[in-house]
Amino acid sequence: MKSLVAGVIAHVDAGKTTLSEALLYRTGALRQLGRVDNGDAFLDPDDLEKQRGITIFSHQASFKTPSLTMTLLDTPGHVDFASQTEQVLSVLDYAILVVSATDGIQGYTRTLWRLLARYQVPVFIFVNKMDVPGTAAEQVLSELQTSLSDQCVAFDEGELSAETYEAMALQDDSLLDDFLANGKLADSTVQQLIQQRQVFPCYFGSALKVNGVDGLIAGLERWTAVPSYATEFGARVFKISYDMTGERLTWLRLTGGQLANKTVILGEQKVNQIRVYNGEKFEIRPTIQAGEVCAIPGLTDTYPGQGLGILADGQRPVMQPVLTYRLDPNGEELHACLAAMRQLEDEDPQLRVTWSSQLQELRVQIMGTIQLEVLQQLLHDRFQLDVKFIEGSILYRETITQDVEGVGHFEPLRHYSEVHLLLQPAPRGSGLTFATDCSLEVLGKNWQHQVLSNLQAKTQLGVLTGSPLTDVKITLVGGRSSNVHSVGGDFREATWRAVRQGLMMLKQTNGCQLLEPWYQFRLTVGQEQIGRAMTDIQRMHGQFEPPVTDAAGVTTLMGTAPVSEMQAYAQEVRAYTHGQGQLDCLIDGYRPCHNQDAVLANQSYDPVGDLENTPDSVFCAHGAGYPVPWDQVPAMAHFPYVYNGTQLKNLTT
Repeated sequence: MKSLVAGVIAHVDAGKTTLSEALLYRTGALRQLGRVDNGDAFLDPDDLEKQRGITIFSHQASFKTPSLTMTLLDTPGHVDFASQTEQVLSVLDYAILVVSATDGIQGYTRTLWRLLARYQVPVFIFVNKMDVPGTAAEQVLSELQTSLSDQCVAFDEGELSAETYEAMALQDDSLLDDFLANGKLADSTVQQLIQQRQVFPCYFGSALKVNGVDGLIAGLERWTAVPSYATEFGARVFKISYDMTGERLTWLRLTGGQLANKTVILGEQKVNQIRVYNGEKFEIRPTIQAGEVCAIPGLTDTYPGQGLGILADGQRPVMQPVLTYRLDPNGEELHACLAAMRQLEDEDPQLRVTWSSQLQELRVQIMGTIQLEVLQQLLHDRFQLDVKFIEGSILYRETITQDVEGVGHFEPLRHYSEVHLLLQPAPRGSGLTFATDCSLEVLGKNWQHQVLSNLQAKTQLGVLTGSPLTDVKITLVGGRSSNVHSVGGDFREATWRAVRQGLMMLKQTNGCQLLEPWYQFRLTVGQEQIGRAMTDIQRMHGQFEPPVTDAAGVTTLMGTAPVSEMQAYAQEVRAYTHGQGQLDCLIDGYRPCHNQDAVLANQSYDPVGDLENTPDSVFCAHGAGYPVPWDQVPAMAHFPYVYNGTQLKNLTT
């Protein structure tokens, strides 16, 4: 019997949870078919989910057929909770992507598709709501092939047709020869094509009416394959939650070996219980095997994306918050608010709760207003805290447009270190990457390791607004140590100062750039209102494609615009369209700030005055250390510069 883990993902309201219910019902895992709109869905058990009619948290269920045991992970569909969905993708064997036949390929569906490609998850597609008059499978399939992949292929519920086999065979000459010789492809070949993301099977039906669901189940039985697992213990943490008693749960999927109760992991921490959940209920197991999913209570210091055993930590999440709000305690005790927010941050690290003891201020980073409303409700329901959130600011980032060699020197009495770092612009969305191009004869292996570790030890900040630095490659190119006086902490200080010193050098030549988040939007208004809408988008410094008007006179405008300009625009749309218009926004990454000068003037950030991130260095003379301003460091550096201005220019070109 095959044992697999599949995630059900979709744009909100596509019918994702309804399909999950239908899969469980048709396989006998549920006796009665629940409905989201009735508030009795098996996989939306939380009161908040029932109230809002949307999935907010990922949930686990399982079903069995004669040849398949499937662990099903139902994920949130709203873009504001995309980080929770992304956490789940790293532990999936397959994904079931639900697409609404009536709504087509929406912006968030494209984002999910890109995430599935990033995590290399094979995909089955279920086109839902085919019972609505006017929907046509051929039209939706064509849109899937145009918008997602030309390897989206319609699969029949029974035996595959010659046309389906031919569509798969056309991508490879050897497959085509096989098809022409036999009139079909072997099941193992089709399984391999799907597993390697060369084919994406598409099924059509209505989850609410349980049409087409049996065909999808049969497809999952026949066309899936079990991956190979390592013999040594390995696991990926994909979720942190708290049960009804307040106990902390670490959710993980084994990628190798087995895990038994009482096993010691994470240093001295012991597995005291292994739970396998099905909805809200769970069974306690003595062991679980590679490929299975479980929750372990009581572990500390675990986090989503963490690798255990032989498995390394996962990739940095793509979905990042772009807004920050300040919590107004509204009469509640600040300490209680902070403790509650820390627990919610434990469940969702992307919240990034920050506390300023100096300002007595608590801030939180979020994706959007729906998440903010849910956060406020969670604080009320789980912690009995009635708080408010004050509209916050945009989360800017900074990058560079030129190469520079930054130098940090740290030499108070009986300490010594000097670090030279090459900072280079990197592709958009790549974050910070670190490398070394320094001879071991210049700087020992231990010191080089110290430099690279310290670069990752904290968030590196830019010098324009003090926002996080991104899309920069930082390479260790030189440095100096002392056999007598150097210790690890010296290289931490020199490394961080080298980054800031290089950025200050670039600031003098306008080589630093402020980035801001942009939305990808889809705006629908009446035909008579499109002129107003286009004027508004231009005023907000946005860009758009030519508008498209359907037969009913509804006009759709698609494009991009800065979050700072558009975040409150939905209320305007509802006002001037009298509730008939709709604005859907999706984070489209970071781009150069449209009003950098105004933002810099408003924030008035002093990079030299930011003492925790100083660009200055410390040298020693006459038995005492003394500070040296960043712009005087190049003339005083002990190790010669590796790159001069000409060499840096050549590197860039």
